[in-house]
Amino acid sequence: MANDLPVLICGAGLGGVAAALALAQKGCCVRVLEAAQEPGVIGYGIQLGPNVFRMFRALGVEEAVLSHSHFPPDVLMLDALSGEEVTRVHTGQAFRDRFGDPYVAIHRVDLHRCLLDACKLNANIEISASSECIGFEDDGARVRVSLQDGRVIDGCALIGADGLGSMTRAALSREAAPNPIGYVAHRAVLPWDEAPKSARRDEVILWAGPAYHIVQYPLRAKSLFNVVAVFKTENPHERAGPQAYRDVLMRTYAGAHPAMLEMLELMDTGRRWVIADRDPIRHWSQGRATLLGDAAHPTLQSLAQGAGMAIEDAVVLAECVSQANLDFERAFIRYQRTRAARTARVMLESRALWEVYHLAGAARLERNAAWEARTRGETYERLAWLYDGIGAGAR
Repeated sequence: MANDLPVLICGAGLGGVAAALALAQKGCCVRVLEAAQEPGVIGYGIQLGPNVFRMFRALGVEEAVLSHSHFPPDVLMLDALSGEEVTRVHTGQAFRDRFGDPYVAIHRVDLHRCLLDACKLNANIEISASSECIGFEDDGARVRVSLQDGRVIDGCALIGADGLGSMTRAALSREAAPNPIGYVAHRAVLPWDEAPKSARRDEVILWAGPAYHIVQYPLRAKSLFNVVAVFKTENPHERAGPQAYRDVLMRTYAGAHPAMLEMLELMDTGRRWVIADRDPIRHWSQGRATLLGDAAHPTLQSLAQGAGMAIEDAVVLAECVSQANLDFERAFIRYQRTRAARTARVMLESRALWEVYHLAGAARLERNAAWEARTRGETYERLAWLYDGIGAGAR
């Protein structure tokens, strides 16, 4: 199913390289256009559920990903004020028996490298660095992508895997900019031995507090400690120095459990991330162009499914292109129809869960009581819609 011109992909992040690999395995020639001088991703941890491991099998990278993964025995939610356990999702053997695959934490760089290495072994894939996409035209027979340096690249189709601020999405839709939700994040990855002794645990832990939370877990065979602190602020776009950011951080968490305050001392306050999402949309394809991952359906981190949804997109998209025999317009319409409802549910459920995580006062106590009463089976069934996944093709 070779194409005379390559399928062009804007962005060599997790979704972009997964899409390149999936399409190349179906016989497509693919060229990935990456703005950076070298393809890479932000060097922090992410969590992956069993739904994405079915995609890794389809892509042929499952064993490589597992070899870099940490397998937490549980995912815990702790009350940020009292330190008490609110809920526990057992992610050991019972979880694997129910869902067929594991729940893991992995360094984002390691996951990206697994996908990138597989791409480099496939002769159908070319990855072009220092190639920032700034616009495109679709004449019905091909697409022409304009780059920042003045070059114009021809392709048979375009996939915008260019993230939350997607150029491709902006060209396809006249909607508003991404929606900042008033929260920001600071992240840190440090040597395991430098983490507080009380924090050196195998579990993935979410400390849920009123308008703030912290997530912690180990990486790379417990050689690294990953921690992210997220909180609401009146000035999410404020520009300040590391000490000013640290002062805000410590004031915000002043009433938190002492174990959280120990972790805050470790935070990298040299950079702050503004957290934003978009409203779900039903149409993200037009002609020979379509969107993938955060460019199509950016989601909050509540369900830890940003990467998972992008990788599901990649496998489904390639299957749709294969079944349509390179009729990209037909393939892209089928792809968005296949993916729209599932990704919209992830986005909306993530928003709802975000609010639940950050409850205060009586609502916080009611949440704790309700969640503490759940059985393991009830918890698994609440997650089944997500973790049972989609199979390895377009369904």
